[in-house]
This record gives sequence, C-alpha cells and structure tokens, in this order.
Amino acid sequence: MKLLFICTHNRCRSILCEAIASQRGAGSLQAASAGSAPVDAVHPLTLRYLEERGYQTSGLQSQSWEDLAAFNPDRVVTVCDSAAGETCPLWMGEVEKHHWGLPDPSRAEGSAAAIRSAFMAVIDRIENKVDEWVREIES
Repeated sequence: MKLLFICTHNRCRSILCEAIASQRGAGSLQAASAGSAPVDAVHPLTLRYLEERGYQTSGLQSQSWEDLAAFNPDRVVTVCDSAAGETCPLWMGEVEKHHWGLPDPSRAEGSAAAIRSAFMAVIDRIENKVDEWVREIES
C-alpha cells in the first residue's frame, strides 16, 4: 500500500510519518511525504529524534506535493489541521483520505527534555497508527 503524508511545510510531522511508515511497514507500506508550501529543509530535531529511535534519515527532504504527482498513493494522510483544510491537487483523485491531527513537536517550548518528550510522544502515536495499518494489511 502506498501512503502519502501531507503537512503544510513538510519539515516535521509528515517527515516523521514517512520515515516511520517506510521502515516499520517495510514490505507492506511504501511511504512518501510532501507539503502544500514546503520549506527549504527538514527540521533538524526531526532528524535527530528519528535517528535516536533507530530510523534511517538519509533521503528525507521537504518537497511539494506537486513533485509526487506520479506517486499514485492508495491513501493520503494529512497530519496537520491546516493541511486537512486545503484542497488537494486534482491528480490525487478519489484516493482514500485520512486525517491524524498530530501536534507539532517542532513548536514545543521549554527545556531540552520537554522538547524531546514532545517529539517522542508524536513518534509513539505515529508508530501505533502505522502498526495498526500494517496489521490490517497483513491480516
């Protein structure tokens, strides 16, 4: 199953989802991520905490959803509320759409421990959701 994770800037939440789904769902899921208004680079803490949890980060990049017109996803998942309200490109067609509404850990404030905790909580949620889909596909 091909998954496309969408967030406005494609620098944190959708990147977390792409990496986690690609690696936890290897053999069952193929994941990509994109944004409606991507930025120049992935948030550095996104990469740090993915690596800390054992995920590979090479090749992760912020990109426009227009760059993925040939990807043909089976499911599109918006992970931020602003992206959920946007009109998706026509090329997505009648694809199955989901909204996860994840909090943005890159906006967390406070101590380094508090920021790390925010990232880990979001990673835990993504892992649980991805694992549910893998079980669904494999059953």
